[in-house]
Amino acid sequence: MSERRINLLIAAVSIAVPLLVALLIYTPAFHLNINVSFLPAMNAVFNSTVTVLLLAGYYFIRNKKRKAHKLSMLAAFSISALFLISYIVYHSSTEETKFGGEGAIKTIYYIILFTHIILAAVIMPFILVTMSRALTERFDRHRKIARITFPLWLYVSITGVIIYFMISPYYQH
Repeated sequence: MSERRINLLIAAVSIAVPLLVALLIYTPAFHLNINVSFLPAMNAVFNSTVTVLLLAGYYFIRNKKRKAHKLSMLAAFSISALFLISYIVYHSSTEETKFGGEGAIKTIYYIILFTHIILAAVIMPFILVTMSRALTERFDRHRKIARITFPLWLYVSITGVIIYFMISPYYQH
């Protein structure tokens, strides 16, 4: 597949996925009637695992262990995909949880949440381009974008866990 086609596919997926997420979460016709109360904790585990895999992948590539790096990054990508599915299922099946903290902690929570949401939406095309360049063995171009992708993806995975711990006392069980 040509680079142009890959980039068009990445652009299409990067636009379609956030639109689909919004549709599934905000359209009542898609609400499921199942118990999903365990999913936020599972999502925090997914995010924690992605964090560890990203850091392991960074360690491996710095130590010239390319196969271990590749496996770590493919695992991080796969678990991120599982997270996305779990996130959609949870948020399409429950009412929105309101943060109950007050004062400075509320401001901190919303700053973290806002940056997390924006970067979670923005990171997808970066991840897909970074992965496609690695899988097509264009490593010089892979390295250039990975320097941007890695810290953003790491931030999103870490703040996902932080958000979970900050809002978990307010979940209705």
